[in-house]
Amino acid sequence: MEKTSYFRTFCKYTSLNVLGMLALSCYILADTFFVSQRMGANGLAALNLAVPVYNFLNGTGLMLGMGAATHYSIAKSQGNDREADRYFTHAVALVCGFTALYVVLGLFFPGPIVRLFGASGEVYGMSETYLQTLLLFSPAFLLNNTLLCFVRNDGAPQLSMAGMITGSLSNVVLDWVFMYPLGLGIFGAAFATGLAPVISIAVMAPHWLSRKKGFHLRKERLRPGHFAGILKSGVPSLVTEASSGIVMIAFNALFLQLSGNTGVAAYGVVANLALVAVSIFTGISQGVQPLFSRAWGAQDHRTLQKNLRYAVVCALVFSAALYVVVFLFARPLTAVFNSGADPTLQALAEPGMRLYFLACPFVGINVVLSVYFTSTEHPGPAQLLSLLYGFLVLLPMVFLLSAAGGVTGTWCAYPATHALVCVVGLLLFRRLHKKHSQKPLPNPDNKASQKGGAPLQSAAVCRLF
Repeated sequence: MEKTSYFRTFCKYTSLNVLGMLALSCYILADTFFVSQRMGANGLAALNLAVPVYNFLNGTGLMLGMGAATHYSIAKSQGNDREADRYFTHAVALVCGFTALYVVLGLFFPGPIVRLFGASGEVYGMSETYLQTLLLFSPAFLLNNTLLCFVRNDGAPQLSMAGMITGSLSNVVLDWVFMYPLGLGIFGAAFATGLAPVISIAVMAPHWLSRKKGFHLRKERLRPGHFAGILKSGVPSLVTEASSGIVMIAFNALFLQLSGNTGVAAYGVVANLALVAVSIFTGISQGVQPLFSRAWGAQDHRTLQKNLRYAVVCALVFSAALYVVVFLFARPLTAVFNSGADPTLQALAEPGMRLYFLACPFVGINVVLSVYFTSTEHPGPAQLLSLLYGFLVLLPMVFLLSAAGGVTGTWCAYPATHALVCVVGLLLFRRLHKKHSQKPLPNPDNKASQKGGAPLQSAAVCRLF
């Protein structure tokens, strides 16, 4: 009975969040579909050259939301409502600061940015338009991601999911309206994507505007320590998302050299489908994050252990299902985005998809471990994992394998990177277990023994593997 209760709670949070993240991933996937149908390979290449900035916007919002909501949830589980509200207030202040930076970039620097990413000719103009529109909507993207995390951590995962799904569906509908009846081209695709988080925020308004709910803005002095705590806990989420942007920038540069704009378009098809896969793993990890944080704050090692095991197994099951789908249906999946029936694009994307998606099980474990470390106040290992698969291993691997194996080697760089980082993550995990297993477990009847938190780690990790 107890086991059923644990599993039901896990399913409630993760299933709702996976559905919501799948919907959120359709922001760019819908743009990819409509742009490919309306504007062909050049439009697809233009979109893919600008999309990395979306990853940075999304990652910044998740950094602030996940970082602050983790501390919020821990404070709430310990009965400290005032401290919980402080973290929400500091998160909103950080949203204002980061959006000011992104808006300035959107007003004055969209052209140089897409030129730096490799855009030229007709592709340059379309990329600049798309990028500028996204950057000017940055306040909506960052605030939406922050509120999604807080609403979820405040015990309303259904409303968080509703916001994500409604925003995503509105993006699909508005994409069609703006690009077909109104004929707004790539600006229409970007405008629809920018309006989606505004709609999501409106859906969640009854919760975040209510005086009776759990988080509120407080008028008080802003504290550097709270800013540092949010950023420290949230950086892994930023790096996880930003790494997708870094991957795109590096792959776009290599495919421009190897296969021109058609190669970039082919990579765009594979990468944007991969975003859907990553969104599933992100949904699992973000869904279970409130459960991790509450269990850690309450020193409930049994719940922490069970939820970690459920999350890892769930990620592996989804990985297997995703790869079966990709292996069997790579051809029709590519054809959906190849409106011009370009044989070169088809020949590049179809085998590339099968190689690229080999990364799925490793990505799933890496994302779950990263969020677990952060949620249990071990941000160091989470940051290391994120840096490894976002920058330190990925970039050398991309250029090394592309030089050794051309296009095939380039496709293999992504799974090879995540496989290597997964080994590092598991070693870090076992190292923490070994370090803390020598310390006594906290006595649940002795509150003084529960303040340190570190001994809980051993109980949480034992018997997972």
